[in-house]
Formats: sequence, structure tokens, C-alpha cells
Amino acid sequence: MKKVSVLLANGFEEIEALGTIDILRRAEIQVQTVSIHSHREVTGAHQIQVTAEKVFEEVDFSQVDVLVLPGGMPGAKNLNEHEGVKRVLKDFAAQDKYIAAICAAPMVLGGLNLLDGKKATCYPGFEPELIGAKITDKPVVTDGKIITGKGPGLVFDFALDLVEKIAGIATRQEVQEGLLL
Repeated sequence: MKKVSVLLANGFEEIEALGTIDILRRAEIQVQTVSIHSHREVTGAHQIQVTAEKVFEEVDFSQVDVLVLPGGMPGAKNLNEHEGVKRVLKDFAAQDKYIAAICAAPMVLGGLNLLDGKKATCYPGFEPELIGAKITDKPVVTDGKIITGKGPGLVFDFALDLVEKIAGIATRQEVQEGLLL
């Protein structure tokens, strides 16, 4: 079974993180929430506090198949400034593992040149941060093992695309129908 880690930084976009986690778990995909801070408590961009299941240093990322980076500000900026996050993202790219980022978070991938020559999308205004990317206006874009989403209102599209990549189209359709989408 595929294992997903959702990286949470103070200032994360709650809808993107929690919506994605919820949809992946509805698909019975193993998801762990990971605080990039030294403590499990993480506060979202709209002051919603969550308790992550692990802190970054506790996670063996070699046992993880998919990384998810929610956007939000300053959450995406905090992800971008975390050296461990950047190291793990480079490792995932080198191992051809899935990396998914939504809203402002694709800027982290752009700064690492992981979008070079790839199609990608992001929250309007962050396009200059997607260094080397071929920017599209689509809600969700998959190019190789990189999945990018435009923003909070498109979390269902983003998370369901992840479900499809991880568990197949039949599981996606089942979850989608259960959500009345």
C-alpha cells in the first residue's frame, strides 16, 4: 500500500491540507501528517490549530511514496525555508516518486528546479516562482511524477487526481461518487 506524507508548516492553507487528507483517507490510502517544526502543533493560515501525527525528524522518508505540500502563506514560505524539506524533495525527484503541491507550494519545487521543462499550475501571482515551468491555467496538472494544483477551491480536483494516481480510476470514481461530485 502506498504511503503519503502531508507536510504541515505554520501558515498552511487548511482547506488544501485537511481536504486532501480527508479525501485520501476516504480512498483508504495511508496518510500521515508531518509537522516540519520541532513540535506537533501547527497553526494554519486562518488560525486553525492541528496536531500532526509526526514531526519531520521522526519520519523515515524512504518508506514514503508520495509527498504533499499544501499551500497557504506563510506556510509555503516556511516549507521553502526548511532545508530538510528541500533535501527530501530532491531525493523524491531523483527516485521518481510522486510530489504534489498546491496553491503557493509549487514555488518550493520551482526554487529547486524540479519544474524545469514541466507543465505546472499555481495560485495566481506565484507563476514567477515556478522557475523553468511551462505555466498552465488548468486546475490540476500532472507532468511525470509532479502534480500541481491551482488553489483552495480546487482541492477536490487536486486530491481526486492524487487518489487516481495512487489507487486507480475505480477508487477515484468511488470516492467522487461518495462525495456527490
